[in-house]
Amino acid sequence: MKRPLATSTGALSVAPLLLIDLHTDGGITGRSYLFGIGKHNLKPIAALVEAMAGMLQGDAVVPFDLEAKLRKRYTLLGVHNIVLFAMSGIDMAAWDALGQAMQQPLVRLLGGAPRPVLAYNSKGLGIMPLKPLVKEAVELVEEGFAAVKLRLGRPEAKDDLEALRAVKKAIGPKITLMVDFNQGLTVAEALKRGRMIDEEGGVHWIEEPVRADDFAGNARIAREVATPIQIGENFMGPEQMAQALAAGACDFAMPDAQRIGGVTGWMRAAALAQGAGMAMSSHLFPEVSSHLLAVTPTCHWLEYVDWADPILEEPARLKDGHVQISEQPGIGMQWDEKAVKRYSL
Repeated sequence: MKRPLATSTGALSVAPLLLIDLHTDGGITGRSYLFGIGKHNLKPIAALVEAMAGMLQGDAVVPFDLEAKLRKRYTLLGVHNIVLFAMSGIDMAAWDALGQAMQQPLVRLLGGAPRPVLAYNSKGLGIMPLKPLVKEAVELVEEGFAAVKLRLGRPEAKDDLEALRAVKKAIGPKITLMVDFNQGLTVAEALKRGRMIDEEGGVHWIEEPVRADDFAGNARIAREVATPIQIGENFMGPEQMAQALAAGACDFAMPDAQRIGGVTGWMRAAALAQGAGMAMSSHLFPEVSSHLLAVTPTCHWLEYVDWADPILEEPARLKDGHVQISEQPGIGMQWDEKAVKRYSL
């Protein structure tokens, strides 16, 4: 990673990716990737993908049918966590193959049209000393973005407030600023810091203040804090998103492609957000998320990171703070095979 990222609950300096090639007897290869968080997670995720591949060998590339088959096979183990990651990776690769077969970009396959998708720069602003933090904030804006995200969750609330004020001053009032606690607080502490942020003003959303699956705690924070609460990157499938919405756990939602169920799961989540009248953003995976947000009725913000760029022939294109959707058939990703070999584990 060009910019290592420290958060309240862990630090990232490398992006461990599992690359998936879905081969068809029509000569088309569908592609997707999964984010393993840590290198040690790649082996078990890969083993699940390989096991599922054996179950699907010889099946037609019909994503809804493939998803239904895998859900049935994994009912007893549970379609959560890395089981769902593996299913999502296969789902995205299947949709990519289908788009290539139809000679259409994924967005058109889903009934939309390629268009610029508004993005915020999320590949920096971790927990760090103020001087490099301010410098990085300015650099991220200068890359052409009108929005950035700041990680909070220092041991002392006053230090978070100091960091927030420094970044706000550096980027100016015209730049949209989001903050993310990465699940690092208790409910009581989240209420305290949320009210401090309310008084400070100028924050677009507060992301994951407490444990992601504590819908009751998140709901209390959403009720008592004026700044909108954003959760969703850890929704395990659209079913868990429905539970969160029913609990009133957030003001905004931001599913993650590998946790929500790939393209298939995303479309169901987008319908839930539309029904709730809730703005919906994305988490990571800008290459596929741009296609998905373009057909999301309550499309909000795309989270932009460049973590897969080193192994892609053509990384996601940016212009004026927007991701430009690829016009290539399918998702539009091709591996840079020399780079893949160089970075291979």
